[in-house]
Amino acid sequence: MSASSQSEPTKAWSGRFSEPVSDLVKRYTASVFFDQRMWRQDIQGSLAHAAMLAKQGIIAQADLDAIRTGMAQITQEIEAGRFDWNLDDEDVHLNIEKRLTALVGDAGKRLHTGRSRNDQVATDIRLWLRDAIDTIIGLIRDFQRALLDLAEHHAATPLPGFTHLQVAQPVTFGHHLMAYFEMLRRDAERFADCRKRTNRLPLGSAALAGTTFPIDRAFVAAELGFDEVCQNSLDAVSDRDFAIEFCAASSLLMTHLSRLSEELILWMSPRVGFIDLADRFCTGSSIMPQKKNPDVPELVRGKTGRVNGSLIALLTLMKGQPLAYNKDNQEDKEPLFDTADTVIDTLRIYADMMGSTTAADGTKVFNVRVKAEAMKSALRQGYATATDLADWLVKRGLPFRDAHEAVARAVRLAEQKGCDVSDLTLDELKSFSPLVDESVFAVLTVEGSLSSRNHVGGTAPEQVRAAIARARAGLAG
Repeated sequence: MSASSQSEPTKAWSGRFSEPVSDLVKRYTASVFFDQRMWRQDIQGSLAHAAMLAKQGIIAQADLDAIRTGMAQITQEIEAGRFDWNLDDEDVHLNIEKRLTALVGDAGKRLHTGRSRNDQVATDIRLWLRDAIDTIIGLIRDFQRALLDLAEHHAATPLPGFTHLQVAQPVTFGHHLMAYFEMLRRDAERFADCRKRTNRLPLGSAALAGTTFPIDRAFVAAELGFDEVCQNSLDAVSDRDFAIEFCAASSLLMTHLSRLSEELILWMSPRVGFIDLADRFCTGSSIMPQKKNPDVPELVRGKTGRVNGSLIALLTLMKGQPLAYNKDNQEDKEPLFDTADTVIDTLRIYADMMGSTTAADGTKVFNVRVKAEAMKSALRQGYATATDLADWLVKRGLPFRDAHEAVARAVRLAEQKGCDVSDLTLDELKSFSPLVDESVFAVLTVEGSLSSRNHVGGTAPEQVRAAIARARAGLAG
């Protein structure tokens, strides 16, 4: 035996090979420096597996007791930062198993009975992702509560509603924010649905074909809080649908946050001037002393591309794989971990940025500071109540297409005069339709336009407050 072979640490599979793995291959194939974050789930899964082995008489009770003692010490070492993560042991699973064997001897070697690293890693990643999903759903709720507070404060604050980035009709700022609440509601539903398919136990599938030992998979599933077991061993070890689904849900969530980011950036521009953000969410310029840059929304907009990239990476990773497990699947973790980290950090900072603080006098100070007069002034620049005039004429018997034409000509006159439609005289308005009378001016006001849309889903302040009340009840339930 060569000197290099003698110094090579024993691998879990080294008996088959006549020479050690090269250092380059070790570095290239190892995952321990990114998958060690699953250590808690790895120990959790191993303890459940060991309990099942003892229950089934596959290992002795003394072995189970030793495994539990060893895992308790390993947990303490990792939490204290004293655990020696070793590249030679490739991944989180072998690092923990090697340390366990060093602590408790043969009992540690018996732990891997009836399982493979294939079903072990598939179990660990589902446990880890389940925890991440629970965290994300909780953070979505926090963000939704912040939105509700801000929306309630501005339930009646007029804002131009845009289509094609042109002023379309008046809405309220609260109604606008509630649109994002609805997006987040769907996001939470998607993550909850993804959790159902994530929460299925692969352990017991072994390498790909199951095991010859009399295992009890239902017992392990119950111990680990899984809803059910994976029904096919080949699929169980090679399935990464749940990871792809998580990244797809994350991409949609980030897309929603990116849309909100774009609006905050536009609204904060002095050319629009609808809002300001609290200073702690912005940065300045190294050369232009007057600058206040909305870096947080801009980075969220940028990080959305990063999350989308992770989704494409996982789809590409899986598209050409034959059954069952392939080493390619080691590449699932970094995109998945990065996606979860990005989503969690983004939700935390957005809940803070869209939230509020309490001043010394007890009043609530919102971090998004609305410039209501600028919003209302902008409504006069785009003939936002023109549709209200058309609706008013229709209610008096004029066919809609004729009403549309009459109002379009009124808008053209107002544009020529440099005023709003509501500033035209009664006689001028009558020139477009004899149905016009003095009462028309009530519908040409922003307030009249808002209050007239008094139905479920409408922008009337009364309906906005009702929507907020329903939303709060839903979150409380």
